[in-house]
Amino acid sequence: MIVGKVVGSIVSTRKSENLIGNKFMIIEPLGEMAGGTGRFVAIDNIGAGIGETVLVATGSAARVGMENAPVDAAIVGIVDEV
Repeated sequence: MIVGKVVGSIVSTRKSENLIGNKFMIIEPLGEMAGGTGRFVAIDNIGAGIGETVLVATGSAARVGMENAPVDAAIVGIVDEV
């Protein structure tokens, strides 16, 4: 699990059929999680906005509920307080 900040969004007019209707956000890892990974893209099914701190699942955990979608990172929570 990665804690990160949503720093932008990506608009894609052409994508895999399994991704239609989903939003893509640019995530910047925070704190120790930032160790050289840099920014990455995560699918957003919960409605996170730019500037919010989020929890991101990666790997096979990101595909829960989307088994046939080519997803490697998914926003799974919005952080209210640390």
